[in-house]
Amino acid sequence: MSFALPASSTLSQPSSHNGQPEAAAPASRSDSSCVVDSTELLRGQKAVDIVHNGSTYRLQATRLGKLILTK
Repeated sequence: MSFALPASSTLSQPSSHNGQPEAAAPASRSDSSCVVDSTELLRGQKAVDIVHNGSTYRLQATRLGKLILTK
């Protein structure tokens, strides 16, 4: 199974440990990262396959709410 984010998916800013959004990174920061909620990736499934650089990885949610990524 392959997975692609829908064009309409909502991305959010990272939040700090107290639940408040973190301050925006300085403008000089060269990398661009985003946050994707695991529910968007899993879409109600227990596991999804992710293809990265020609290899397939499996992202799986456990009964305890943890995530496991395996190759």
